[in-house]
Amino acid sequence: MDIHIYDSKHRRMRLFQPMDPNEVTIYVCGPTVYDQVHIGNGLSAVVFDVFVRFLRLVYPKVSYVRNITDIDDKIINAALDNDEPFDQLAERFTHAFHEDAAALHVLPPDVEPRPTLIIPKIISMIERLVDRGHAYVASGHVLFDVASFPEYGTLSNRTLEDMIDGARVEVAPYKKDPKDFVLWKPSNDVAGWDSPWGLGRPGWHIECSAMIHEHLGSTIDIHGAGSDLLFPHNENELAQGKCVEDGANYVNYWMHNGMLNISGRKMSKSLGNVLTIKALRDKYSGEAIRYAFLTGHYRQSLVWNERLLEQSVSSLDSLYRSLRLVSETTGSPELACNVFKDAPRESHSALLIEALADDVHTPRALAELHNIAKQIHLSDDDQERIDLRNQLLAGGWLLGLLNMTPSEYFQASAQLNVSAIEELVLQRDEARKNRDFERADAIRDELAANGIQIEDTPNGTRWSSIRN
Repeated sequence: MDIHIYDSKHRRMRLFQPMDPNEVTIYVCGPTVYDQVHIGNGLSAVVFDVFVRFLRLVYPKVSYVRNITDIDDKIINAALDNDEPFDQLAERFTHAFHEDAAALHVLPPDVEPRPTLIIPKIISMIERLVDRGHAYVASGHVLFDVASFPEYGTLSNRTLEDMIDGARVEVAPYKKDPKDFVLWKPSNDVAGWDSPWGLGRPGWHIECSAMIHEHLGSTIDIHGAGSDLLFPHNENELAQGKCVEDGANYVNYWMHNGMLNISGRKMSKSLGNVLTIKALRDKYSGEAIRYAFLTGHYRQSLVWNERLLEQSVSSLDSLYRSLRLVSETTGSPELACNVFKDAPRESHSALLIEALADDVHTPRALAELHNIAKQIHLSDDDQERIDLRNQLLAGGWLLGLLNMTPSEYFQASAQLNVSAIEELVLQRDEARKNRDFERADAIRDELAANGIQIEDTPNGTRWSSIRN
């Protein structure tokens, strides 16, 4: 199967050709854990989770690394404000991120490295850059010499003249050039490690380069990140990664997801419109939040508002209602593999796969998922319904949706507890059996008043929560 992805460095769609067809390597920038993660972190985690699920359907092995940044100025400052050790704060918010990721049904990466666990590797990489003439020591700092790398700026499509001095880097008198960036900086024993240049800690950019080198090698197939990291973070990563040894390409394909737009404005701390996954989960299920992320193409800006979330809830309702017509089962990677391996050309399943092969086009994939659900309603053949159910569950698994049985899904938001609801349903069934329709209607009204909808079917009475 041909897979095409938009390569940020080449600024065009490219046919994906891994270095080794038996093992695809992919690295994604994870969060910096100084607070509850925001929905931008969630978007990136979900997008690349879908892409990795898809790649694993196509290739025998995918080695997926997503890091946690657990040492950074933001972490240290937050820890000082809270009067707690920086590593304790980082661990606390790492755990919070894991909870959010699990709620969004994001599968864990194969490896989740942290800079503090590979300090010797980072120091070794910096030493190599110094030895090769790409870095220098000044005032206890080690800095990358941007002028030593003529290709600098090719990822973000900027020339040295176009770049704004000091953009997200410190302008300091000890730098040869304001664009030179820190590889190692002096620190104290609160957050510092011994090094050839004294007690200190790594700069942000070298951390990702070292983690990639440590776990995946000098050149990888795919690097994913948010578009806000394109410059200077990923640009600096590329410079370090290519300069550390001869023949290293560092990354063959760069993928960047777009930003979220809230009420017509980019989400940012300065505007005070940062939304966290934790806060959203107080009102919406993780699955609904995930669905909302997938409604837009990952490279585009996604307008984020209550209407989008409510529409996502309604769309999930319709998928689960279709599934409920057939069975109370969930999907699996094995089912997805079996269904898509034999999917007839031009079938909805084949079109869903083609959508993901076309630069992870999740809106089209969702449309095909709903087309499969529609066919379940139209079919009156039991075997055909089972086949369609399998297609629905397989597609749902690839997108990280339909993770519950229909009963679990519709019971999750019920205002009454399950036993109370089922007791009332039984009483209503008994009243109807005795032709006491007035009592049956009264029970239906009581359930409706508590957010429960009753549906009489040939297979018995079903109930679900009523969405506002």
